[in-house]
Amino acid sequence: MHLLVDISGHGYGHLAIAAPVVDALAARHPDWRLTLRSRLPPALLRQRIRAPFAHLAGGSDFGLVMHDTLRVDLAASAAAYRAAHADWPRAVAGEAGQLRRLGVDAVLTNVAYLPLAAAARLGLPACSFCSLNWADLFAHFFADQAWAAPIHAEILAAYRSAAAFLRVTPGMPMPALAPTAVGTVAALGRRQRLLGAGLRSVLVAPGGIAHRLPLERWPRLPGIRWLVPAAWQVEHPDALVQESFGLAFTDLLASADAVLTKPGYGTFTEAAANATPVLYLRRADWPEQDCLIEWLHEHGRALEIAPELAATGELAAPLAQLWAQPAASAAVRLEAPAIAARVAAVLLRS
Repeated sequence: MHLLVDISGHGYGHLAIAAPVVDALAARHPDWRLTLRSRLPPALLRQRIRAPFAHLAGGSDFGLVMHDTLRVDLAASAAAYRAAHADWPRAVAGEAGQLRRLGVDAVLTNVAYLPLAAAARLGLPACSFCSLNWADLFAHFFADQAWAAPIHAEILAAYRSAAAFLRVTPGMPMPALAPTAVGTVAALGRRQRLLGAGLRSVLVAPGGIAHRLPLERWPRLPGIRWLVPAAWQVEHPDALVQESFGLAFTDLLASADAVLTKPGYGTFTEAAANATPVLYLRRADWPEQDCLIEWLHEHGRALEIAPELAATGELAAPLAQLWAQPAASAAVRLEAPAIAARVAAVLLRS
């Protein structure tokens, strides 16, 4: 079996969902040949996915164009969708040609839809899995536009052409796709001591889409150290570069005393699974976030903060409130092997 796994580069959450399932799938079927297509950096893919794979650069979906990690660029997103679907049959034929040249036997996406349509054209088994889908997000933002209905119909038809859509937990409602609900996926990190006695670390991780917080304007909080990306080039006496610890992201998340982030499947589920408390900022009009926030409050320690607090850095009181919360009321059950078994059953049965 030569399996093409298409992983969206819209942030890092799709990789966080896909990686444990791909590894479990490879362990279950070591004779399968894996090709991964993604716009994400190859080094990041190999950090997350231990199974051997061939890398195909690029991607077949863009999801939504973002101003930053919290705000959708609606005008640019609309233009991108109209361009992508200007000649949809030709796009599907082109994708089918690439699958044929690669010698692909089956397709798995998180959460692109063009490869599903191409697989259907070739009669190949296909499956998709995620906490969201682009059809529902497209409809949320553009359903009232006169040009949108034909595009939405093409996206839906592509998803429906797959043998199955598996909705991981937590996941948004998807009545138009009638997905199969499956469990939670998250990576476990190795907890390590980051700082000396009397110091607490807060991992600043808004997600895989650029969104720099103005730490230079933040006050000094006694005993708090901010772990920030090197690319931000932060000048603050209490800021430490994340990369200086030499840890993979999940290990850093598991070792931190808290994480400051936005609602996203990967960071939320990994924080809960690794018992890392979460301060979060809501995303502007993002339909997936409510189910993620509800799940996190049940399975982890979490506190929403207002955007102005992230701008001013007045976070002493929210952090104290967060750390004073009791332990989570529900344990996190991780089910990547069970999801991999379902994926394999779908692909082999089709």
